[in-house]
Amino acid sequence: MNPIVNPRDIQKLLKTDKLFVYIHELYGPPPNWSRPEGFVSLAQIILEQQVSLASAKAHFLKLEAYLPAFTPAEMIRLTDAEMRRCQISRQKMVYLRALSQAVLGKTLEFHKLGQLNQEEVRQKLTHIKGIGEWTTDIYQMFCLQSKDLFPIGDIAVVNTVKELSRIKTREGILARSEKWKPLRSLATYYLWHHYLSKRKKNV
Repeated sequence: MNPIVNPRDIQKLLKTDKLFVYIHELYGPPPNWSRPEGFVSLAQIILEQQVSLASAKAHFLKLEAYLPAFTPAEMIRLTDAEMRRCQISRQKMVYLRALSQAVLGKTLEFHKLGQLNQEEVRQKLTHIKGIGEWTTDIYQMFCLQSKDLFPIGDIAVVNTVKELSRIKTREGILARSEKWKPLRSLATYYLWHHYLSKRKKNV
């Protein structure tokens, strides 16, 4: 699997937009963020929806410590009270159970996702309750190292573009991102890199 962050693609991206030249000169290349394919990673990304990374990590670690094994079969056995003990919101209880049922029912088979194109993966994942565009984009970038995704629903990405350019609208940001094809995932990693480095945070 060819990583998103590699020297050849970095040189190509830096030629497309001075925005990335600025970030690169300031902080260097971004880390190649990645996670293993599978249930654990997708469950963690669901927990990261619309909360801070620190909160999501705390909730994930509590859930991981509570479960005998981090598997769909064990997840589906948890009661609402047990989920709440791990600080899982009611909404995310529903999402984690829907994911678990999809895996147990074999409507989602993780080992097959890498054989599909980006849109096929999107269709497969968004069919599951609680998995939308952002969650699908993050899974494909982190776990499948998909090269050309731009998560317009990501607040950090949007705010970084607004901060570093005169573009202030969703439509304007999407238009600018067209320049970054077919390396929009690498562009996203650079934007996250700036956001996190400036705030001295880690993923």
